Amino acid sequence: MRKIVRPWLLGGLLLVACENKQGAAGTGGGHPAAAAIVWQTKEWPMARGGKELQGRVHDPVPRNPALEWNLRVGGELLAEAAVADGVLVFGDADGTVRAINLTNKEPRWTFRTGDQIEATAAIAGGRVFVGSSDGKFRALDFKTGQEIWHIEGKNKFPTGAIVVAGPDGSGDRILVNGYDGTARCLRAADGSEVWRFETESYLNGSPAVINGEWVAFGGCDAAIHTVRLSDGKDPAKLATDAQIITSVATFGSMVYAVNYANQLVAATARGTTPEWIYQDGEVPFASAPGVDEEHVYVGSRDKHLHAIDRWRGKLAWKFRTGGPVTSPPLVFDDAVVFGSEDGRLYAVTKNDGREIWKLDLGEKLIAAPAFADGRLIVAGADGTLFSIKGKDHD
Repeated sequence: MRKIVRPWLLGGLLLVACENKQGAAGTGGGHPAAAAIVWQTKEWPMARGGKELQGRVHDPVPRNPALEWNLRVGGELLAEAAVADGVLVFGDADGTVRAINLTNKEPRWTFRTGDQIEATAAIAGGRVFVGSSDGKFRALDFKTGQEIWHIEGKNKFPTGAIVVAGPDGSGDRILVNGYDGTARCLRAADGSEVWRFETESYLNGSPAVINGEWVAFGGCDAAIHTVRLSDGKDPAKLATDAQIITSVATFGSMVYAVNYANQLVAATARGTTPEWIYQDGEVPFASAPGVDEEHVYVGSRDKHLHAIDRWRGKLAWKFRTGGPVTSPPLVFDDAVVFGSEDGRLYAVTKNDGREIWKLDLGEKLIAAPAFADGRLIVAGADGTLFSIKGKDHD
């Protein structure tokens, strides 16, 4: 029997989803073996780090964090930044896509769209792929920002695209979901359509790739969908108790999704019933999940980050902040980093959720952080982009 979600609980959530400040130095986080680190994660070219949408960073968390630079832009920042070749690309609520230098924020180019940008850009093959609320999904030249091609949907493109290699050397393919309820696979070269899959309601989350064979995503039709990567066929559908309005995460053959029934749902890629459901209280989860070998991490409007055992679906620990946690977490080798609407960026241990450090940035943190070459790139809701670097790892 489908759970009834209380209208007073959803409030503005459904309305939104299915419709030069200086930060202080971070507190805590000293490291006895402070030394130069050769960072493995040099780039962050797509939403949540790439194809599986895990938010996974194969590096230690930066220690003793401090503000390297900030950049105030005209519009609210709704999505995480993307980074490649030392260039950072992001969009804002005024509809502008910007490219700047990662280390010193020097401007490279700007491109103006017709409406706000909620989607994270994807960078691949010398191009930037980004959707806008003006109903267009575009390919821009990575060096100049000039438009190469665009397609038009029946509604906005609020989700970050994922770039995958085409079969048999046929060129990159772009996976992107639209608010018109359509999942698309496009040819990166010219935007022509390889396949499309239509659902019954809005799609707000990016598509995730499972084992290089399947594409998974959730929708406002309260379902987790999987289709074959090569042709968009052989669909499977798992019904949940409420709308899914964030990106899913995958690990191996598993899919993890949060919904407005206050649930984190775990399912196999082709499953039609959940493997387990984690539920805590009467407040909905608000962030896309992060995942590693042991846990699934998810933020909630109950002001906590929850860590759930990936095998049993049981709570391992939760960490309280001063505001709702809508910022999707980054999962480092030794820590989880996430923002809160209390204006602070937190790093906590993965095994028991103890605080390592926190950094007060003075703006609500809603978008997912990005990480590249030792820097955390964090977007503030009031329109400030922050670059944060650990003092121990200069």
